[in-house]
Amino acid sequence: MQHLNFPSTYTFDIREVEGKRDILDPLRRKYVRLTPEEWVRQNLVQYLIVDLGYPRGLTSIEKGIDLHGKPFRADVIVHDRHGQAVLMAECKEPSVRISQDTFDQIAVYNRVVQARYLLVSNGLDHYCYAIDRDKEEYRFLDRVPRYEEL
Repeated sequence: MQHLNFPSTYTFDIREVEGKRDILDPLRRKYVRLTPEEWVRQNLVQYLIVDLGYPRGLTSIEKGIDLHGKPFRADVIVHDRHGQAVLMAECKEPSVRISQDTFDQIAVYNRVVQARYLLVSNGLDHYCYAIDRDKEEYRFLDRVPRYEEL
């Protein structure tokens, strides 16, 4: 798989079944199809947990959300110890350029999730921003914050 822009190299359990590659998702505790987007998602989650101290038990992948009666899946949601979503991430495969559509997509999902931080990544470029609901503003950050900074 393509080398991504994360500070560490992580170890993954990858297998081949009937000519298709699967990767073990340690959070969902099952093998999932290894697509370019899944490669980004798995690397991002490892980055959050291993390098930035996000708790494994408070991190979920492909969490179902209901938006105006339609089901959607948020790529990654991290909660605080009270169950409140603090960070939500949207992953795209490396060949997909991060665009305004990507920011719009995660903003729409966040109407339901209500996370304070949003992260968009294609594995090569990462954009994280904080939301101030009181001021109805957001500000881009120069890095993804460590969990204890949220």
